[in-house]
Amino acid sequence: MAPPSAADMPSASLDLAAKEAQLRGSLAGSGRLVVAFSGGVDSSYLAWVAHDVLGQDALAVTAISPSYPAHHREMAETIVRDFSLPHRFVETDEMASAEYRANAPDRCYHCKSALFERLDRLVAEDSFDAVAYGVNADDTRDYRPGHKAAHEHRVLSPLLEAGLDKHDVRMLSRAAGLPTWDLPASACLSSRLPYGTEVTPERLRQVEEGEAALRALGFVQVRLRHHGPLARVEIAPAEMPRALDPEMARRMTAAIKPLGFRWVSLDLDGYRMGSLNEVLFIRDQEGG
Repeated sequence: MAPPSAADMPSASLDLAAKEAQLRGSLAGSGRLVVAFSGGVDSSYLAWVAHDVLGQDALAVTAISPSYPAHHREMAETIVRDFSLPHRFVETDEMASAEYRANAPDRCYHCKSALFERLDRLVAEDSFDAVAYGVNADDTRDYRPGHKAAHEHRVLSPLLEAGLDKHDVRMLSRAAGLPTWDLPASACLSSRLPYGTEVTPERLRQVEEGEAALRALGFVQVRLRHHGPLARVEIAPAEMPRALDPEMARRMTAAIKPLGFRWVSLDLDGYRMGSLNEVLFIRDQEGG
C-alpha cells in the first residue's frame, strides 16, 4: 500500500501537497542521511518521511543529555518501534561547556553545536552524506540561535526549505498516522531557566519532575519556569479555569514545593512559546 500523503486528506490544499512533494524530492537527493530525532512533532515527521523516502539510508538519532526529558525519550522509542525506523541513541556533552551552563541568550547555539559535532562524527564514522534537523518555517519567527549552529555545520533543514510550518507538519503527521501529530509544543528542559541562571542537573531535574507532576494532574500544555525558589507555572489558556480552582491550586502547590521550591505561582498570561525570550525583545525596544 502506498504511504498516505497530503493529497489523500480531504481538507488538504494543493499548496500543502506541493510542499510535501518538494520535501520528498529534496530528501530523495540527500544521499545517506542522519536525522536529529527528539520525538517531538517536527523531528518525528522528518524521521518518518526520510525513512519512507530513503529506507535504510535514513538513520534517526536521538541525543541523550540531562536536558532531554524522559517522556520525550519514551515517545521517540514508541515511534521507532511502531514505524520500524532505523535508530540510534548517542550521548552529547553540552553540560561540559561553560558557555552552555552560563545560560546566556545564545545557550541554544552551544547546545546545538555539541549535538551537530557529535552527529558529524557519526556521519564520518558510518559513511553518511548529511545531517538534517526538523526546524520549520514558524521557528524563524522566534529567537533561534541553534539555527546558526546548524548553518555552520551545514545541516540540512528540509521542512524549512519546503516552506512547511507547524500546522502543515501536524497535518502531514496525522495523515502518516504518527501519534505526535497533536503533541503539545516541546523544548529542552534548559529553556525553562531564565537567561543568566546557571544550567545544572539539579535544576533540570526540578523542572522535569515538576512538569511530570502537572501532567499527572491532567494538564496537557504546561511549562514550569525555574526562578530560583519560585516555580512559575504556565498552563494553556484553555486549561486555565481548572488551574484556578482553589482545590487544584492546592494540589499543584503540594506536588511542586517538595521538589525544592519555596513558592509556586500561576502565570495568568498562560502558556506561550518562548516566554523567557520576552526579556530580549524588551531590551531591544528599550535600546539595551
